[in-house]
Amino acid sequence: MKIDILTLFPDMFTNFLTESIIKRAIEKEKVKILIHNIRDYTLDPHNRVDDYPFGGGDGMVLMPEPIFRAVEAVRDDDSYVILMTPQGKKYNQKEAYSLSHKKHIIIICGHYEGFDERIRSIVDSEISIGDYILTGGELAAMVVTDSITRLIDGVIAEGSHQNDSFNDNLLDYPVYTKPQDFRGMKVPDVLLSGHHENINKWRHEKQVERTLARRPDLLEKR
Repeated sequence: MKIDILTLFPDMFTNFLTESIIKRAIEKEKVKILIHNIRDYTLDPHNRVDDYPFGGGDGMVLMPEPIFRAVEAVRDDDSYVILMTPQGKKYNQKEAYSLSHKKHIIIICGHYEGFDERIRSIVDSEISIGDYILTGGELAAMVVTDSITRLIDGVIAEGSHQNDSFNDNLLDYPVYTKPQDFRGMKVPDVLLSGHHENINKWRHEKQVERTLARRPDLLEKR
């Protein structure tokens, strides 16, 4: 998979690409992630990419030309263009699985007051990671990129994400490791029994209990 990220702040991605699972996925050539500075695509002699909104109002609006030029420079026949915006469809694990099967994804990071409306004409999907406002789309783009990359075949063990929270609309079950007794808090006996059928039953019961307590809305979808 290839992911191209268009941003006004490319340096924000430096550590993101050189740590943990993302770094290993790149080194294993499971994913290729390229960061593009939107300012490189403006024709303005002062590298300007934004201007005041027509009709008045606060803030600055990203111009369409540099965004169009940036997308056109990296797009090919397999490209799927995503616009990060709080007005987009709320992101979830189902969408992450769907995107993990794309060959090429282009992510546009917004900033300032917003986008020129005409930019929407060149995107395939608008995504929001939650009902809150960030100063820009960079952190949201990292969230989406991370969630997609870990699902690509060969990046992590398949079993590591098959039981993730939100799969089958259930939160994940509790997990424990050594020591068996920590400050009086003990590992449940069933996990030490070696009886895999009982362990699986216990885990499923805990998934349902936890989801009912914390996210009952997910159970309504089952």
